[in-house]
Amino acid sequence: MKLSKTRSSSHRPSSTRRHLLGGLMALPALFALSNTVLAADVNTTGLAVTDDTVKVGILHSVTGTMAISETGSVQAEKLAIEQINASGGVLGRQIEYIQEDGASDWPTFAEKSRKLLVNDNVAAVFGCWTSASRKAVLPVFEQYNGMLYYPTFYEGLEESPNVIYTGQEATQQILASIDWLAEEKDAKTFYLLGSDYIWPRTSNKIARKHIDKLGLKVVGEEYYPLGHTQFNSVINKIKLKKPDVIFASVVGGSNVAFYKQMKAAGIDLTKESPLLLTISVTEDEILGIGGENVEGAYASMKYFQSLGNDNNQDFVKAFKKRWGEDIVIGDVTQAAYLGPWLWKAAVEKAGSFDIDKVREASPGIELTTAPEGYVRIHENHHLWSKARIGQAQKDGQYKVIYETEELMEPDPFPKGYQ
Repeated sequence: MKLSKTRSSSHRPSSTRRHLLGGLMALPALFALSNTVLAADVNTTGLAVTDDTVKVGILHSVTGTMAISETGSVQAEKLAIEQINASGGVLGRQIEYIQEDGASDWPTFAEKSRKLLVNDNVAAVFGCWTSASRKAVLPVFEQYNGMLYYPTFYEGLEESPNVIYTGQEATQQILASIDWLAEEKDAKTFYLLGSDYIWPRTSNKIARKHIDKLGLKVVGEEYYPLGHTQFNSVINKIKLKKPDVIFASVVGGSNVAFYKQMKAAGIDLTKESPLLLTISVTEDEILGIGGENVEGAYASMKYFQSLGNDNNQDFVKAFKKRWGEDIVIGDVTQAAYLGPWLWKAAVEKAGSFDIDKVREASPGIELTTAPEGYVRIHENHHLWSKARIGQAQKDGQYKVIYETEELMEPDPFPKGYQ
Protein backbone atom coordinates (compact mmCIF):
# COMPACT_ATOMS: atom_id res chain seq x y z
CA MET A 1 0.00 0.00 0.00
CA LYS A 2 1.27 3.46 -0.89
CA LEU A 3 1.76 5.73 2.09
CA SER A 4 0.36 9.20 2.63
CA LYS A 5 2.73 11.93 1.57
CA THR A 6 2.54 13.33 5.10
CA ARG A 7 2.81 10.06 6.98
CA SER A 8 5.28 9.74 9.84
CA SER A 9 7.61 6.75 9.87
CA SER A 10 5.85 5.41 12.98
CA HIS A 11 2.56 4.57 11.25
CA ARG A 12 0.75 1.41 12.19
CA PRO A 13 0.54 -1.49 9.69
CA SER A 14 -2.70 -2.22 7.87
CA SER A 15 -4.11 -5.20 6.00
CA THR A 16 -7.43 -6.13 4.35
CA ARG A 17 -11.00 -6.89 5.33
CA ARG A 18 -14.32 -7.83 3.73
CA HIS A 19 -17.96 -7.33 4.68
CA LEU A 20 -21.36 -7.08 3.07
CA LEU A 21 -23.81 -4.55 4.50
CA GLY A 22 -27.04 -5.57 2.87
CA GLY A 23 -29.44 -3.11 4.50
CA LEU A 24 -29.86 -0.20 6.86
CA MET A 25 -31.48 -2.40 9.47
CA ALA A 26 -29.25 -5.11 10.96
CA LEU A 27 -30.64 -8.54 11.75
CA PRO A 28 -32.10 -8.72 15.29
CA ALA A 29 -30.46 -12.09 15.85
CA LEU A 30 -27.06 -10.50 15.27
CA PHE A 31 -27.64 -7.92 17.97
CA ALA A 32 -29.03 -10.46 20.39
CA LEU A 33 -25.77 -12.35 20.04
CA SER A 34 -23.67 -9.19 20.17
CA ASN A 35 -25.16 -8.12 23.50
CA THR A 36 -23.51 -11.09 25.15
CA VAL A 37 -20.01 -9.89 24.19
CA LEU A 38 -18.23 -8.01 26.96
CA ALA A 39 -16.37 -4.76 26.27
CA ALA A 40 -13.08 -6.37 27.25
CA ASP A 41 -13.47 -8.83 24.40
CA VAL A 42 -14.15 -6.23 21.68
CA ASN A 43 -11.97 -3.39 22.98
CA THR A 44 -8.43 -4.30 23.96
CA THR A 45 -6.84 -0.87 23.40
CA GLY A 46 -8.60 1.43 25.87
CA LEU A 47 -11.17 3.04 23.58
CA ALA A 48 -14.32 4.66 24.99
CA VAL A 49 -16.36 1.47 24.78
CA THR A 50 -18.52 0.02 27.55
CA ASP A 51 -20.83 -2.99 27.57
CA ASP A 52 -23.64 -0.65 26.44
CA THR A 53 -22.11 2.31 24.56
CA VAL A 54 -19.34 3.37 22.19
CA LYS A 55 -18.16 6.94 21.71
CA VAL A 56 -17.23 8.47 18.34
CA GLY A 57 -16.21 11.95 17.28
CA ILE A 58 -17.76 14.43 14.84
CA LEU A 59 -15.30 17.11 13.71
CA HIS A 60 -16.48 19.76 11.24
CA SER A 61 -16.64 23.53 10.92
CA VAL A 62 -19.94 24.85 12.21
CA THR A 63 -18.55 28.40 12.39
CA GLY A 64 -16.47 30.41 9.91
CA THR A 65 -16.46 30.49 6.12
CA MET A 66 -16.69 26.69 5.74
CA ALA A 67 -19.84 26.31 7.85
CA ILE A 68 -21.98 26.77 4.73
CA SER A 69 -20.47 23.55 3.36
CA GLU A 70 -19.88 21.47 6.50
CA THR A 71 -23.18 21.85 8.36
CA GLY A 72 -24.78 19.25 6.08
CA SER A 73 -22.05 16.75 6.91
CA VAL A 74 -22.78 17.11 10.63
CA GLN A 75 -26.49 16.58 10.00
CA ALA A 76 -25.85 13.51 7.86
CA GLU A 77 -23.53 11.89 10.37
CA LYS A 78 -25.99 12.48 13.22
CA LEU A 79 -28.83 11.02 11.15
CA ALA A 80 -26.79 7.91 10.35
CA ILE A 81 -25.87 7.46 14.00
CA GLU A 82 -29.51 7.83 15.07
CA GLN A 83 -30.62 5.27 12.48
CA ILE A 84 -27.90 2.84 13.51
CA ASN A 85 -28.89 3.20 17.16
CA ALA A 86 -32.55 2.63 16.28
CA SER A 87 -31.58 -0.57 14.47
CA GLY A 88 -29.72 -1.96 17.48
CA GLY A 89 -26.41 -0.10 17.46
CA VAL A 90 -22.96 -1.53 16.75
CA LEU A 91 -22.12 -4.88 18.31
CA GLY A 92 -25.16 -4.28 20.54
CA ARG A 93 -23.89 -0.90 21.73
CA GLN A 94 -25.49 2.50 21.30
CA ILE A 95 -23.31 5.14 19.65
CA GLU A 96 -22.68 8.34 21.58
CA TYR A 97 -20.95 11.20 19.76
CA ILE A 98 -18.72 14.03 20.91
CA GLN A 99 -18.91 16.98 18.53
CA GLU A 100 -16.09 19.46 18.07
CA ASP A 101 -15.94 22.61 15.93
CA GLY A 102 -12.97 22.97 13.59
CA ALA A 103 -14.03 26.61 13.14
CA SER A 104 -12.69 26.82 9.56
CA ASP A 105 -9.19 26.94 11.07
CA TRP A 106 -6.69 24.19 10.30
CA PRO A 107 -4.66 24.30 13.57
CA THR A 108 -7.95 24.08 15.45
CA PHE A 109 -8.81 20.92 13.52
CA ALA A 110 -5.51 19.38 14.61
CA GLU A 111 -6.07 20.41 18.22
CA LYS A 112 -9.61 19.04 18.31
CA SER A 113 -8.62 15.76 16.65
CA ARG A 114 -5.94 15.25 19.29
CA LYS A 115 -8.52 15.86 22.02
CA LEU A 116 -10.93 13.35 20.51
CA LEU A 117 -8.28 10.64 20.16
CA VAL A 118 -6.19 11.20 23.29
CA ASN A 119 -8.61 12.61 25.86
CA ASP A 120 -11.92 11.17 24.69
CA ASN A 121 -10.54 7.88 23.28
CA VAL A 122 -13.19 7.79 20.55
CA ALA A 123 -13.45 4.66 18.41
CA ALA A 124 -13.73 6.64 15.14
CA VAL A 125 -13.98 10.22 13.91
CA PHE A 126 -16.24 11.44 11.14
CA GLY A 127 -15.00 14.76 9.92
CA CYS A 128 -13.06 17.41 8.03
CA TRP A 129 -14.04 19.01 4.70
CA THR A 130 -11.16 20.91 3.11
CA SER A 131 -7.92 19.17 2.23
CA ALA A 132 -6.16 21.71 4.43
CA SER A 133 -8.10 20.46 7.45
CA ARG A 134 -7.47 16.84 6.50
CA LYS A 135 -3.74 17.45 6.07
CA ALA A 136 -3.70 19.18 9.46
CA VAL A 137 -5.24 16.22 11.30
CA LEU A 138 -3.59 13.39 9.37
CA PRO A 139 -0.33 13.32 11.39
CA VAL A 140 -2.43 13.21 14.58
CA PHE A 141 -4.49 10.23 13.40
CA GLU A 142 -1.37 8.40 12.29
CA GLN A 143 0.55 9.17 15.49
CA TYR A 144 -2.27 8.05 17.80
CA ASN A 145 -3.66 5.36 15.48
CA GLY A 146 -7.17 6.75 15.08
CA MET A 147 -9.57 6.17 12.19
CA LEU A 148 -10.96 9.11 10.21
CA TYR A 149 -13.89 8.86 7.78
CA TYR A 150 -13.35 11.77 5.38
CA PRO A 151 -16.34 12.71 3.16
CA THR A 152 -15.13 15.32 0.68
CA PHE A 153 -14.19 14.99 -2.99
CA TYR A 154 -10.47 15.79 -3.05
CA GLU A 155 -7.30 15.92 -5.14
CA GLY A 156 -6.06 12.41 -4.39
CA LEU A 157 -2.29 11.83 -4.13
CA GLU A 158 -2.82 10.38 -0.66
CA GLU A 159 -3.48 6.97 0.85
CA SER A 160 -3.42 6.55 4.60
CA PRO A 161 -4.16 3.43 6.65
CA ASN A 162 -5.89 5.75 9.12
CA VAL A 163 -8.40 7.28 6.68
CA ILE A 164 -11.39 5.95 4.78
CA TYR A 165 -12.09 8.40 1.93
CA THR A 166 -15.83 8.33 1.21
CA GLY A 167 -15.77 11.11 -1.43
CA GLN A 168 -14.34 11.06 -4.95
CA GLU A 169 -10.67 11.45 -5.79
CA ALA A 170 -9.39 13.32 -8.85
CA THR A 171 -9.74 10.61 -11.51
CA GLN A 172 -13.38 10.06 -10.58
CA GLN A 173 -14.27 13.76 -10.62
CA ILE A 174 -11.74 15.99 -12.40
CA LEU A 175 -10.51 13.78 -15.25
CA ALA A 176 -13.99 12.39 -15.87
CA SER A 177 -15.51 15.88 -16.09
CA ILE A 178 -12.84 17.24 -18.46
CA ASP A 179 -13.33 14.23 -20.72
CA TRP A 180 -17.07 14.95 -20.74
CA LEU A 181 -16.50 18.64 -21.54
CA ALA A 182 -14.22 17.79 -24.44
CA GLU A 183 -16.42 15.03 -25.87
CA GLU A 184 -19.93 16.39 -25.25
CA LYS A 185 -19.39 20.16 -25.28
CA ASP A 186 -16.45 20.35 -27.69
CA ALA A 187 -14.57 22.51 -25.18
CA LYS A 188 -11.18 23.78 -26.32
CA THR A 189 -10.18 26.52 -23.84
CA PHE A 190 -10.36 26.60 -20.04
CA TYR A 191 -10.06 29.25 -17.32
CA LEU A 192 -9.11 27.66 -13.98
CA LEU A 193 -10.43 29.48 -10.90
CA GLY A 194 -10.16 28.33 -7.29
CA SER A 195 -9.75 29.15 -3.64
CA ASP A 196 -6.16 29.45 -2.48
CA TYR A 197 -5.27 26.26 -0.65
CA ILE A 198 -4.08 22.75 -1.42
CA TRP A 199 -7.23 21.19 -2.93
CA PRO A 200 -7.96 23.76 -5.67
CA ARG A 201 -4.27 24.23 -6.54
CA THR A 202 -3.55 20.50 -6.74
CA SER A 203 -6.84 19.79 -8.49
CA ASN A 204 -6.07 22.43 -11.12
CA LYS A 205 -2.55 21.07 -11.53
CA ILE A 206 -4.12 17.71 -12.38
CA ALA A 207 -6.73 19.41 -14.58
CA ARG A 208 -4.06 21.37 -16.46
CA LYS A 209 -2.07 18.20 -17.18
CA HIS A 210 -5.16 16.47 -18.49
CA ILE A 211 -6.16 19.48 -20.58
CA ASP A 212 -2.67 19.53 -22.09
CA LYS A 213 -2.80 15.78 -22.67
CA LEU A 214 -6.02 16.22 -24.67
CA GLY A 215 -4.43 18.95 -26.81
CA LEU A 216 -6.64 21.66 -25.27
CA LYS A 217 -5.58 24.99 -23.74
CA VAL A 218 -5.65 26.78 -20.38
CA VAL A 219 -6.08 30.53 -20.99
CA GLY A 220 -6.10 31.68 -17.35
CA GLU A 221 -5.60 30.52 -13.77
CA GLU A 222 -6.45 32.46 -10.58
CA TYR A 223 -6.69 31.75 -6.84
CA TYR A 224 -8.26 33.73 -4.01
CA PRO A 225 -8.14 33.38 -0.19
CA LEU A 226 -10.92 31.56 1.66
CA GLY A 227 -13.65 34.03 2.46
CA HIS A 228 -12.73 36.32 -0.46
CA THR A 229 -15.70 38.33 -1.75
CA GLN A 230 -14.39 40.59 -4.53
CA PHE A 231 -14.35 38.75 -7.86
CA ASN A 232 -15.03 41.60 -10.30
CA SER A 233 -11.42 41.76 -11.45
CA VAL A 234 -11.20 38.08 -12.42
CA ILE A 235 -14.67 38.22 -13.98
CA ASN A 236 -13.42 41.00 -16.24
CA LYS A 237 -10.42 38.85 -17.18
CA ILE A 238 -12.73 35.95 -18.01
CA LYS A 239 -14.87 38.19 -20.22
CA LEU A 240 -11.71 39.36 -22.00
CA LYS A 241 -10.25 35.84 -22.47
CA LYS A 242 -13.60 34.31 -23.55
CA PRO A 243 -12.82 30.72 -22.51
CA ASP A 244 -15.13 27.90 -23.49
CA VAL A 245 -15.15 26.71 -19.88
CA ILE A 246 -14.74 28.28 -16.45
CA PHE A 247 -13.45 25.37 -14.37
CA ALA A 248 -14.32 26.47 -10.82
CA SER A 249 -13.12 25.17 -7.47
CA VAL A 250 -14.08 28.14 -5.28
CA VAL A 251 -15.25 26.85 -1.89
CA GLY A 252 -17.30 27.96 1.08
CA GLY A 253 -18.99 31.32 1.51
CA SER A 254 -16.94 32.91 -1.29
CA ASN A 255 -19.28 31.20 -3.75
CA VAL A 256 -22.15 33.48 -2.76
CA ALA A 257 -20.24 36.58 -3.86
CA PHE A 258 -18.71 34.93 -6.93
CA TYR A 259 -21.94 33.74 -8.55
CA LYS A 260 -23.90 36.87 -7.70
CA GLN A 261 -21.12 39.04 -9.18
CA MET A 262 -20.97 36.83 -12.27
CA LYS A 263 -24.67 37.41 -12.88
CA ALA A 264 -24.38 41.14 -12.17
CA ALA A 265 -21.59 41.32 -14.76
CA GLY A 266 -23.93 39.96 -17.40
CA ILE A 267 -22.65 36.38 -17.58
CA ASP A 268 -25.68 34.17 -18.18
CA LEU A 269 -24.68 30.60 -17.38
CA THR A 270 -27.76 29.19 -19.10
CA LYS A 271 -26.31 30.35 -22.43
CA GLU A 272 -23.11 28.33 -21.80
CA SER A 273 -20.94 31.10 -23.20
CA PRO A 274 -18.81 30.62 -21.27
CA LEU A 275 -19.88 27.28 -19.85
CA LEU A 276 -19.12 26.90 -16.13
CA LEU A 277 -18.33 23.57 -14.51
CA THR A 278 -17.82 23.48 -10.77
CA ILE A 279 -16.25 20.70 -8.75
CA SER A 280 -17.14 22.36 -5.46
CA VAL A 281 -20.71 23.74 -5.47
CA THR A 282 -23.27 21.26 -4.18
CA GLU A 283 -26.92 21.83 -3.29
CA ASP A 284 -25.71 22.95 0.16
CA GLU A 285 -23.84 25.90 -1.31
CA ILE A 286 -26.64 26.74 -3.76
CA LEU A 287 -28.92 27.25 -0.77
CA GLY A 288 -26.72 30.23 0.13
CA ILE A 289 -25.96 31.34 -3.43
CA GLY A 290 -29.54 31.26 -4.69
CA GLY A 291 -30.63 29.03 -7.56
CA GLU A 292 -31.29 32.04 -9.78
CA ASN A 293 -27.61 32.97 -9.56
CA VAL A 294 -26.18 29.58 -10.49
CA GLU A 295 -28.82 28.29 -12.92
CA GLY A 296 -27.22 26.68 -15.98
CA ALA A 297 -23.90 25.83 -14.34
CA TYR A 298 -22.66 22.24 -14.44
CA ALA A 299 -21.22 20.26 -11.55
CA SER A 300 -19.15 17.09 -11.46
CA MET A 301 -20.14 15.03 -8.40
CA LYS A 302 -21.01 11.42 -7.63
CA TYR A 303 -24.27 12.33 -5.90
CA PHE A 304 -27.14 14.74 -6.45
CA GLN A 305 -30.26 15.02 -4.32
CA SER A 306 -32.39 14.50 -7.44
CA LEU A 307 -31.19 10.90 -8.01
CA GLY A 308 -34.28 8.75 -8.53
CA ASN A 309 -33.20 5.41 -7.04
CA ASP A 310 -35.14 3.94 -4.11
CA ASN A 311 -32.20 4.22 -1.72
CA ASN A 312 -31.98 7.95 -2.30
CA GLN A 313 -35.70 8.55 -2.07
CA ASP A 314 -35.72 6.90 1.36
CA PHE A 315 -32.65 8.87 2.40
CA VAL A 316 -34.03 12.24 1.27
CA LYS A 317 -37.32 11.55 3.04
CA ALA A 318 -35.55 10.63 6.29
CA PHE A 319 -33.17 13.60 6.05
CA LYS A 320 -36.00 16.08 5.55
CA LYS A 321 -38.04 14.53 8.33
CA ARG A 322 -35.08 14.94 10.69
CA TRP A 323 -33.78 18.35 9.60
CA GLY A 324 -36.72 20.11 7.97
CA GLU A 325 -38.58 20.05 4.68
CA ASP A 326 -36.63 23.02 3.33
CA ILE A 327 -33.25 21.32 3.81
CA VAL A 328 -31.12 20.34 0.80
CA ILE A 329 -28.61 17.53 0.43
CA GLY A 330 -25.32 17.81 -1.44
CA ASP A 331 -22.59 15.42 -2.52
CA VAL A 332 -20.42 15.73 0.58
CA THR A 333 -23.46 15.46 2.85
CA GLN A 334 -24.30 12.09 1.30
CA ALA A 335 -20.68 10.93 1.52
CA ALA A 336 -20.66 11.94 5.19
CA TYR A 337 -23.77 9.82 5.75
CA LEU A 338 -21.87 6.77 4.45
CA GLY A 339 -19.15 7.08 7.09
CA PRO A 340 -20.96 5.72 10.17
CA TRP A 341 -22.54 2.91 8.14
CA LEU A 342 -19.20 1.80 6.68
CA TRP A 343 -17.61 1.97 10.13
CA LYS A 344 -20.44 -0.11 11.62
CA ALA A 345 -19.96 -2.73 8.91
CA ALA A 346 -16.21 -2.87 9.52
CA VAL A 347 -16.59 -3.18 13.29
CA GLU A 348 -19.09 -6.00 12.96
CA LYS A 349 -16.98 -7.80 10.39
CA ALA A 350 -13.95 -7.49 12.67
CA GLY A 351 -15.95 -8.39 15.77
CA SER A 352 -14.02 -5.65 17.53
CA PHE A 353 -13.73 -1.87 17.92
CA ASP A 354 -9.91 -2.06 17.92
CA ILE A 355 -8.57 0.26 15.22
CA ASP A 356 -6.13 -2.25 13.73
CA LYS A 357 -8.84 -4.90 13.41
CA VAL A 358 -11.35 -2.44 11.95
CA ARG A 359 -8.77 -1.30 9.42
CA GLU A 360 -8.00 -4.88 8.41
CA ALA A 361 -11.69 -5.56 7.81
CA SER A 362 -12.38 -2.48 5.66
CA PRO A 363 -11.38 -3.27 2.03
CA GLY A 364 -14.13 -5.09 0.20
CA ILE A 365 -16.98 -3.82 2.35
CA GLU A 366 -20.05 -3.11 0.22
CA LEU A 367 -22.92 -0.76 0.98
CA THR A 368 -25.87 -1.67 -1.22
CA THR A 369 -28.10 0.87 0.54
CA ALA A 370 -26.00 3.95 -0.24
CA PRO A 371 -28.14 6.89 -1.44
CA GLU A 372 -25.86 7.19 -4.47
CA GLY A 373 -26.74 3.60 -5.28
CA TYR A 374 -23.89 1.29 -4.33
CA VAL A 375 -20.34 1.71 -3.08
CA ARG A 376 -17.46 -0.59 -2.17
CA ILE A 377 -14.25 0.11 -0.26
CA HIS A 378 -11.12 -0.44 -2.33
CA GLU A 379 -7.83 -1.75 -0.98
CA ASN A 380 -6.58 1.86 -1.16
CA HIS A 381 -9.32 2.98 1.29
CA HIS A 382 -11.23 4.97 -1.36
CA LEU A 383 -14.65 4.04 -2.73
CA TRP A 384 -15.64 2.54 -6.03
CA SER A 385 -18.41 4.89 -7.26
CA LYS A 386 -19.96 6.41 -10.37
CA ALA A 387 -19.08 9.79 -11.86
CA ARG A 388 -22.00 12.09 -12.66
CA ILE A 389 -22.61 15.50 -14.23
CA GLY A 390 -25.54 17.65 -13.14
CA GLN A 391 -26.85 20.98 -14.40
CA ALA A 392 -28.05 23.53 -11.85
CA GLN A 393 -31.73 24.43 -11.95
CA LYS A 394 -33.42 27.60 -10.74
CA ASP A 395 -35.01 25.70 -7.84
CA GLY A 396 -31.55 24.94 -6.41
CA GLN A 397 -31.42 21.31 -7.52
CA TYR A 398 -29.26 19.65 -10.17
CA LYS A 399 -30.65 17.76 -13.14
CA VAL A 400 -28.47 14.69 -13.75
CA ILE A 401 -27.52 14.66 -17.42
CA TYR A 402 -24.69 12.12 -17.44
CA GLU A 403 -23.33 9.25 -15.40
CA THR A 404 -20.81 6.51 -16.05
CA GLU A 405 -22.32 3.11 -16.78
CA GLU A 406 -20.04 1.31 -14.35
CA LEU A 407 -18.44 2.12 -11.02
CA MET A 408 -15.10 3.87 -11.42
CA GLU A 409 -12.15 2.29 -9.66
CA PRO A 410 -10.47 4.84 -7.39
CA ASP A 411 -6.89 5.69 -8.38
CA PRO A 412 -5.46 8.27 -5.97
CA PHE A 413 -2.04 8.12 -7.63
CA PRO A 414 -2.84 8.32 -11.38
CA LYS A 415 0.22 7.73 -13.54
CA GLY A 416 1.48 10.93 -15.13
CA TYR A 417 -0.48 13.28 -12.85
CA GLN A 418 1.59 13.26 -9.69
